[in-house]
Amino acid sequence: MPRWLLFSIFLTLALLIVGGVHFYFHLRLVRATELPPPWRTLATTLLIVAPLSFPASFMLSRLLDPAIARLVLYPIYIWTGVMLLLLSALLCVDLARGLAWLFSRAMGREALFVDAAQRLMVMRVIAVGVVGLVLVATVISVRSGLAPPAIKRVEVTLPRLPASLDGFTIVQLTDLHLGALLGGAWFQDIVQRTLALEPDLIAITGDLADASPRQLEAELEQLARLQAPQGIFFVTGNHEYFVDHDAWMARLDQLGIEVLHNRRVEITRGKASFDLAGVDDHEAPRFSPEYGPDVPKAMKGRDPARASVLLAHQPRAFADALAHDIGLVIAGHTHGGQIMPFSLLVRLQQPLVRGLHRRGDSQIYISEGTGFWGPPMRLGTRAEITLITLRATQSP
Repeated sequence: MPRWLLFSIFLTLALLIVGGVHFYFHLRLVRATELPPPWRTLATTLLIVAPLSFPASFMLSRLLDPAIARLVLYPIYIWTGVMLLLLSALLCVDLARGLAWLFSRAMGREALFVDAAQRLMVMRVIAVGVVGLVLVATVISVRSGLAPPAIKRVEVTLPRLPASLDGFTIVQLTDLHLGALLGGAWFQDIVQRTLALEPDLIAITGDLADASPRQLEAELEQLARLQAPQGIFFVTGNHEYFVDHDAWMARLDQLGIEVLHNRRVEITRGKASFDLAGVDDHEAPRFSPEYGPDVPKAMKGRDPARASVLLAHQPRAFADALAHDIGLVIAGHTHGGQIMPFSLLVRLQQPLVRGLHRRGDSQIYISEGTGFWGPPMRLGTRAEITLITLRATQSP
């Protein structure tokens, strides 16, 4: 399917959903509370205009210089986060109202509030309470979203890892989403902190950027500073196929960052080694039939007695890893849910959302992401630079 058609379908569905959500806000916060003028007119106008800011954000993020785009897009994306929090809160209130109504009917009462004035007062108190709660949650989540990523240290005992490779370190960077909202001094700090960890190897597990390479020259200069004795490796995320995939692959190659397109390499230190493989993102076939995850191809010809690590953007790759006896999968994509309670929705698409998990002799580590996507907000999650230390079953 052509990319422009996919984007048109996505944009149409997004507008319908966002427009419906804002209409719901109008019903609950304007009509149900009988908001008086001029506040009623102002609120109604804002709830009509707000959905139109979303398609505008897609165009502005691609047309404007990132430094200028940030000033314009931050309010739009923060409102996106507010919308998600407000929707969650109002749905919870309506669920509680529905349960109360059912209880009332079971007790023989036809309505919760017979008096209209009393009902209006309750609706206004609920509206003020919900809006106040959402504002507090917004302040907390914006502060958390804009905070520097934490250094997350994870130790993984890897089956079949030679004892001489015990303590081998991998820094995982994932979901950086360089572009209109993230870059500049923020990314420079990420690079400096990564280098300070002195890892043996750096793995970038997809969703590196949301803009073309020509828009991110300053960030590319920082990316060129990354170095590790055993190299820097990259696998594609779904966002790599949204913005100039071929140009990004060419630039990464120029920077000495090795892209693992369903491919395996041998990581050697002294006489000891293990296999490092990488697969394309699960969404890739929607954009081009020549791309897509292929674990059997990536692991073809491997020595089963050698330890193995698989880089994949989405945790879904764990199922194939289990079938091929891969010791460790390193993934991202989920952002840990980014904003609670949406981690619950992420679980509908991904088998696992965050952290280290084991199934038999195979394990997966899922980062909560180094950056963010959409709202510059995090609630119940924390951005991370992950330092993974591999441990052998027997010490050297």
